[in-house]
Amino acid sequence: MRIRTYEATIQQHYHADKKPAWDIGAGLIPGEMHLAAGQEPVAVGLCANLRDDDAITAPHRPHHLALAKGVDMQAMTAEIYGRTTGLGKGRGGHMHLFDPSQHFSCSGIIAEGMPVAVGQAMAFRHKGLDSVAVGVAGEGAANQGAFYEAMNLASIWSLPVVFIVEDNDWAISVPRDSATPVKDGSVRASAFGMPGERVEGNDVERIYEACKRAVERARGGGGPTLLEVHTVRLWGHFEGDAQAYRGEELAEKQQQDPIALYEARLRADGLLDDAAVAEIAATAQAEVDAAIAFALASPEPSPADLLQYVYA
Repeated sequence: MRIRTYEATIQQHYHADKKPAWDIGAGLIPGEMHLAAGQEPVAVGLCANLRDDDAITAPHRPHHLALAKGVDMQAMTAEIYGRTTGLGKGRGGHMHLFDPSQHFSCSGIIAEGMPVAVGQAMAFRHKGLDSVAVGVAGEGAANQGAFYEAMNLASIWSLPVVFIVEDNDWAISVPRDSATPVKDGSVRASAFGMPGERVEGNDVERIYEACKRAVERARGGGGPTLLEVHTVRLWGHFEGDAQAYRGEELAEKQQQDPIALYEARLRADGLLDDAAVAEIAATAQAEVDAAIAFALASPEPSPADLLQYVYA
């Protein structure tokens, strides 16, 4: 709920000043915006198994993973708004979030984070640490050469790394079946001598258990694992994406909202009631509103500092 509330509020602010004519470069948050509604169970199920000293390299749709890992919401929001109090002092934007305290990073380059995760795992090994690195990518990125090179090295060196593929059925507007010949991408793990598992249902508890096995294996010296999680993308590839290419499938997916389904399950089990749901929603919204207020009150970078914090 915290993640969904954050992204729903960011979505409202992002769209507010880009109308009546859509201008992606206008407003307080210019540029592209990729939101992860529907994919929250992947982040929560994974990060519940990680420590602060474990590392995540995330893809261009990173907010759910960042928040679940423990990245500071206010600093992240300031970065999204391009303010000096942001994680990257306003230079990176929403696809380039870096938090050394949480060993969190992401990139707009497809599959770029997979070799980086291997490097982090190798660094942990050399330092004598039992930390684990996790590389997260989408099912479209799983067709990139860097993805296979990363798995190959991780397996050869038996590194403490977990590869996670978020399969939301769409690589931008290309359906999975038009781009990938196998129905279960986890079978690719066998080519690199590592375990592979596909997790169906977009269920946070199933994802948690699968990630627990993979993380414990990596932390215990057992080497890498490939997990493919079948999740769902409820919103567009980017904000402004009308998703006409999805047809009736889009309406069907809206019925698979994992937060609504999990709430119903917890209510049926007697673990949630109206008061608890209201309290969770209010707490999440208050935190999000405070983060956005912090960002808006923060200064924008000065043109005089253009060449600071970059290579020139």
